[in-house]
Order: sequence, then C-alpha cells, then structure tokens
Amino acid sequence: MRKKENIWIDGKVVIAGAGPGDPELITLKLQKRLSQADVIITDRLVNPSIIEEHARKNAEVILTGKQGYHDGSISQDEINQLIVRYALAGKKVLRLKGGDVAFFSNVLDELRCLAVNEIEFEIIPRVTAASGASGYAGIPLTARGFSRGVQILTVHRCSHYTPEMWKQLANSQDTLVFYMAAKNIDALTALLLRYTRKPNTPMAVIEQATTAHQQVHVTTLKNCEKDFSEKNFSSPSLIIVGKVVNLYQQFNWFKSGDKGSVFNELLLAK
Repeated sequence: MRKKENIWIDGKVVIAGAGPGDPELITLKLQKRLSQADVIITDRLVNPSIIEEHARKNAEVILTGKQGYHDGSISQDEINQLIVRYALAGKKVLRLKGGDVAFFSNVLDELRCLAVNEIEFEIIPRVTAASGASGYAGIPLTARGFSRGVQILTVHRCSHYTPEMWKQLANSQDTLVFYMAAKNIDALTALLLRYTRKPNTPMAVIEQATTAHQQVHVTTLKNCEKDFSEKNFSSPSLIIVGKVVNLYQQFNWFKSGDKGSVFNELLLAK
C-alpha cells in the first residue's frame, strides 16, 4: 500500500536548516517544502542557488540579512513578526537558516513566538557548520586516539564565560569548535594559553566551508598571532582547536573551485 503523502497545511511554519553552503547537502524533505512554500524568510548564509533551484517560482522570498557586526539586517523581533503575520494569514511559511537550526541560530526566540501565537510548526534539521567544515577539511572531530569528544562553542561580545569555564576548556581533551569567533581569534587563543592549553595545540580556521571558496588555514595556538596577523577572515569562518587538526594534511580531500584559493602551507607542530 502506498504511503500517504505528508501534507503541509496552510498556516503552518517550517523552520529548516539549509546546511553550511554546498547546495547538494540539503535534505529531500527541505527540497519538498521549498517547492510548496508560499513565503520563504531566509538568512544571508543560505546559498541562494538552493532557493533558485527548488522554490516555487511565485513564492515570496524575504531576505533578513542576519550578519554579525553589520547594520542593515532585519532584527529578530521583526523576523518573528513576519513569521506570525504570514502564518496567521494562512500562508505556508518556510523559515530558512544557514547550517542547522539547533546551533547558534536564534531558533528559541522563533519557537517561543510560535508557541505564544499557537501556530503549528515543523523543524527540519540539517548539516551544521561544525560537521560540514570538518568533513570537507578531512578533520574527523572525534577521531579515536586524538579526541575524547567535541564541544561546540562560540566566542563573541555577548559570550559570558567565567575564568573557571575557560580553565575547563583549556584543560579538556575534547576537540573545541568555535562558531562566530574569527574576529576574536587573538583573544580566544590568549585565553586558551593563559589557562594552560598546550602552546603546540594545532588549530584550523576554515572559511566558506563546503563551498567553492573554502580555504583552510592551519597553525598552532602559540603561532596564531604571528601567522594570522594580516588575515581578515571572511564570514562565515569556523575555528577548530585540538589534535584532530593534525589529520588535515593527510585527509584534506576537498579542493576549492575558486582559482584564487590555495590551501595555506601547514604549520603543524612536530
């Protein structure tokens, strides 16, 4: 017997992750929802080709910006209001976010708003930046013998880490993955070194992960300031700290399609 089609009812909101950049990493479910949505409210980091290829031709597409440290983005309150207004008008609303909705995406604000307004919703998870960037760089985050686990964190002006928390991070045997931290990389490395993370610990900064413009820059905590002093990392960039970064040299299978993009010479500690 044929399985019944999952019908997307009018007035329902779908909150979905579009993945870290490569448009082929979206799910079949998201592809279907894109073809059904009346309104798509999308973030800056969503690859536009995803919407161009899969969305209905007459769908209304609203760009929210959502770029840290920049003006011109629609505020989270305004986004919430847009979602509610269109949903209450009976539209099929797709809220599309870069990466995965569960990682540093303000999804809680939107879920609370939907709950208060008693609006039905669905969440579609996706590949987050941590797994996308590490996978395309050939850096398995929890490789046996290199890491006991992984911690996914962020460091920016709104972070509230105590000295005790930094001490725990610096002395952990886990791989540390930092979102939205490239602009604060000097402060980050200084804190890890201050609280006894080993100076020769390798670290990688991955720009534009999974896209044709991906670049991977590798150094150590002690050499970060010297090696990256003239770098202005593009957004989005992800930082990986830990022994697993040593695997990059052997397993970096993905080659950028950008002619101007060349992988940096490795600066791994012996």
